[in-house]
Amino acid sequence: MIRYALKCDHDHGFEAWFGSSSDYDDQAARGLVECPFCGSHAVEKAIMAPSVSGTKKSAAPDMAAKMQTMMMEAAREVRAHVEANFDYVGDAFAREARDIHEGKSEKREIYGEATPAEVRKLKEDGVPVAPLPAPPPDPTKVN
Repeated sequence: MIRYALKCDHDHGFEAWFGSSSDYDDQAARGLVECPFCGSHAVEKAIMAPSVSGTKKSAAPDMAAKMQTMMMEAAREVRAHVEANFDYVGDAFAREARDIHEGKSEKREIYGEATPAEVRKLKEDGVPVAPLPAPPPDPTKVN
C-alpha cells in the first residue's frame, strides 16, 4: 500500500491509499480519482514528506491522534449544527440552492444531496455551496 498526498484543481488537499504507484496512475488516467470535497476529477499528486522511521521516540503519534480526535469532534459539531438548524431538501439541493440564490425561493439555510456535476455547476454559477462533513462512524460497527 502507498499513501499519496493529493490536491484537486480547486486546491483542496487530501490523502488517499493505493495498492501501488501504478494503481494510482491507472485510476487517475481512467478518471476514477475524485476530490472528496468538490468532486473534481482534476487531481494530481502533491508534495509530501516521506514517512521515515527512526530510533528516537517522538510525541508526533500522540499529537496526530489528538489532532484527529479534535477534527472528528469539530466535524460532528458542524454536522449536528446543520442538521438542527438547516432545512433538509434531499436530492433537490441543487435546484433549491439555485432558486434561493436567484431569489426565486425564500432565503433560508438548506442541506441535502447533490452530484459532483451539480456541485461544479453551482460553483461555476457563483452559488455558495460547501460539503457537509460525513457522519462519524458508529463505534459499535467499526473494526
